Amino acid sequence: MSGNIAALKPTEKDIQQLLACKVHMGTKNLTSDMERYTTARRKDGIHIINLHMTWQKLVLAARAIVTVENPADVVVISARPFGQRAVLKYASNTGATAMAGRFCPGTFTNQKQEKFAQPRLIIVTDPRTDHQAIKESSYVNIPIIAFCDTDSPLEHVDIAIPCNNRGRLSIGMLYWMLAREVLRMRSVISRTLEWDVKVDLFFYRDPEEVLKKEQEETTTAVITSAPAQDAGDHNLDWGEETNEWGN
Repeated sequence: MSGNIAALKPTEKDIQQLLACKVHMGTKNLTSDMERYTTARRKDGIHIINLHMTWQKLVLAARAIVTVENPADVVVISARPFGQRAVLKYASNTGATAMAGRFCPGTFTNQKQEKFAQPRLIIVTDPRTDHQAIKESSYVNIPIIAFCDTDSPLEHVDIAIPCNNRGRLSIGMLYWMLAREVLRMRSVISRTLEWDVKVDLFFYRDPEEVLKKEQEETTTAVITSAPAQDAGDHNLDWGEETNEWGN
């Protein structure tokens, strides 16, 4: 996977970012297929994911993605709300096709459907919530890359990236790193320079919080502009009075 190639190994900052976003935090449940990707179990029952294997699978996934000549033939899917913003940002930065929200049955198998697609490769955010896309891909032999938690089924999954796929920050960070690695392998960006796209853009934002913040900013702007307007009116009054005295 990353092997002994120094350029493909994670930096200290990469590991710190993965830890900060709790990518290594699994669930209390553990499937037999995901057991090899865990290192320990906490006292509260949470399984800890091996970040070394997470990085290796991330690099392997990026190497598979860059083999697809047309970036639009790679489809990224997320029915889970926390991953919808991430797949849209991933698609906009890498040229892939995003399917955020409910996956329409028959998209990969029914040629009469308007949204019928024939991708060369798909990326799913969660094998459980995106099970319909995985099932249809298996019918038509489409390779599948999946972000898998400790309780995720690996049936029909070709490349499983072990991670916390339920966290808002975790899934955003992983899509950001995958997009960055793909662009590096395509020689679009340099490995020696920081990617100018901020990871914050990949994080899920609650619509209610965004609306509340916009309202607060609008209120602040109105309050700030009010004294300036009063001062202008006051100066106008003085000017008018001065003219009257002059007459």
